[in-house]
Amino acid sequence: MEKQSRRSFVGSVSSLTLASLAPSSTAIISACRQQIQTDPEFEPPYLALHASGELRRRADELWELMRSCELCPRQCRALRLDGEAGFCQGTAQLVTASYHPHLGEERPLVGHGGSGTVFFSNCNLRCVFCCNWEISQGGSGTATSLDSLATMMLRLQEMGCHNINIVTPTHYSPHIVHGLDIAASRGLRLPLVYNTCGWERAGILRKLDGIVDIYLPDFKYADGAMASEYSSGASTYPEVTKAALLEMHRQVGVATPAADGLMYRGLMIRHLVMPNDVGGSKEVVRWIAEHLPKDTYVNIMSQYTPLYRAPEFPEISRRITRDEYNEVVDYARELGLSNLVVQGMRFIRME
Repeated sequence: MEKQSRRSFVGSVSSLTLASLAPSSTAIISACRQQIQTDPEFEPPYLALHASGELRRRADELWELMRSCELCPRQCRALRLDGEAGFCQGTAQLVTASYHPHLGEERPLVGHGGSGTVFFSNCNLRCVFCCNWEISQGGSGTATSLDSLATMMLRLQEMGCHNINIVTPTHYSPHIVHGLDIAASRGLRLPLVYNTCGWERAGILRKLDGIVDIYLPDFKYADGAMASEYSSGASTYPEVTKAALLEMHRQVGVATPAADGLMYRGLMIRHLVMPNDVGGSKEVVRWIAEHLPKDTYVNIMSQYTPLYRAPEFPEISRRITRDEYNEVVDYARELGLSNLVVQGMRFIRME
């Protein structure tokens, strides 16, 4: 299966929002239904939280945090319940960009039926090199009700997806938990993947304990100055993300595929190697090796592309070289990290 970039995926399915499936999706849905291989014995813990009323209670707690918003590390205090937009540009109105089976995520998430991704609009990190800037910073998307979000999740399950993969979820975590509660009452039973930039408040993550089955965070930067430069002043990114990764691991542990090859629970870390070591890649993998189990799932990503405003910054205005990537991979192996995903991509040649 050819790996599909997230940018090309989002562009190809941007018309699939709340209304109905595009006619061209019929063949995909039919194939996914025939090939679904979800473990029939798996039961996500959020079902028990739903049955007890705890899922709704936590959704209400998260919702209240939008009154003077404290959901993300910026804690911008925007009065989102009154219609004020936060730094992320989100209000209390949920906005989604697309949903669809995604075949370009990590293989244990994709399986045969695809990862059931829901792309949310707006973002709290706002990176200058974002490949989906039209969605994350341009506001592209459709106003979505909580009931419609639940319907999206159920449609993805019907299509044969192996999980519900919520992309850029931080600023809409109250909406997601409310939508999940509604979907659980209607028969949703897929694992929930929390696909995040990694910059998460540990206290908010604790409210998601037992709700999220698979954490899929980035670990973008080892240096706060670099995070501030390229991600809109997010100077606390390294220390906040490290605390978040420890909390994620505490909740779900090491990600190990089940007998069917699919992932149902665990922490899956992504690190994007950037040109001129802007991300501090060796320090990132060293921290993982020293603070998490050696078999932690780590995807060392090579597909950095200078999109959006990246050409304005000379040090990140090119793709990475093969040597830059291999140096990080070799170092990670020297550190004893044993569960690495290594990618083969096109590289530039330095003159």
